[in-house]
Amino acid sequence: QVLLVESGGGLVQAGGSLRLSCARSGLTFNTYTMGWFRQAPGKEREFVAAITRRPGITSYADSVKGRFTISRDNAKNTVYLQMNSLKPEDTAVYYCAASEVLISRRALDYKYWGQGTQVTVSS
Repeated sequence: QVLLVESGGGLVQAGGSLRLSCARSGLTFNTYTMGWFRQAPGKEREFVAAITRRPGITSYADSVKGRFTISRDNAKNTVYLQMNSLKPEDTAVYYCAASEVLISRRALDYKYWGQGTQVTVSS
């Protein structure tokens, strides 16, 4: 079983920053594309960012491009989401996920999921 454990969520004022971490155990980390998704109550889960295993090609939702940065440390089996210039509309539960496809923005393509971490941005 592949286990993803997320951390780093919290409460931050608009314009502030947070860094989310997702540590993976199980199969070899760098064989998976890693993604971040988010979901607010009453809304569908939406794509945020993804990164391939190596050399680390990235993809971002338009709403976060230029503000968020996804990265990975394969030696530590950890993927990160650095979130800068946070806005109240970024408030959601953030999930990391692992996919066996090259890269995808579709939640259905991600086989393994973390438990989620709450990010709340106040105005």
